[in-house]
Amino acid sequence: MSALSLAVRNSNTMLRRNLLHARRYPSLTLNLLLTPVMLLLLFVYIFGDTMSAGIGGGADRSAYIAYVVPGILMMTIGGTTIGTAVSVSTDMTEGIIARFRTMAIHRGSVLIGHVIGSVLQCVMSVVLVGAVAVAIGFRSTDATALEWLAAFGLLTLFALALTWIAVGMGLISPNAEAASNNAMPLIFLPLISSTFVPVDAMPGWFQPIAQYQPFTPAIETLRGLLLGTEIGHNGWLAITWCLALTVLGYLWSKASFNRDPK
Repeated sequence: MSALSLAVRNSNTMLRRNLLHARRYPSLTLNLLLTPVMLLLLFVYIFGDTMSAGIGGGADRSAYIAYVVPGILMMTIGGTTIGTAVSVSTDMTEGIIARFRTMAIHRGSVLIGHVIGSVLQCVMSVVLVGAVAVAIGFRSTDATALEWLAAFGLLTLFALALTWIAVGMGLISPNAEAASNNAMPLIFLPLISSTFVPVDAMPGWFQPIAQYQPFTPAIETLRGLLLGTEIGHNGWLAITWCLALTVLGYLWSKASFNRDPK
């Protein structure tokens, strides 16, 4: 069997293992998924009229639904990848990785299984949150099929980037609780982006921080694709952030995984 065939076969096995774990222990995924759903419902039904007036939509709650949903979808990805950090840390600290190291399997398949499994879970989470958004009134009537495809590609690429970062966080964490805490920026950063309010409405000294962090360009690009708003330079910034975080996370995870076991 060639090295490539072995890598593909072992990665597929590890992917099935991680998906089975997610199916048998869904509580963590559900808890992480409830956060963006609750924020969506809270900001639409409690703050929607007021927030809509703040973004120039008058007192039209539907205008704020259209504004907030792209940001909530990106936040969903950040929250789902926290589960990946916890899962990787659990594997590292409970001895299963040490067992895998002694077996005749492709070394990188363990991480690849986590990454692909996490990206699939992110996509499923986005679909579920998107379904809730549609149920409460979100519509994207102006987006073409190509724009929908581009939006899906952006969400998947963003999920891949954050997943590699989460894997690195899980590998360096001494236990699952620490992994969850280390990955909290993946939930915190969307809160200081353009998820809920435009960057222009923030204090002047804070606007560059919100504008150029990873989430805001991705959110604005997704808004442009789904709602027809101006994308400008955000598209290139979003792709650059995704590629940079993917490479950084991959190199970090590889180096951490190849170190001596904990």
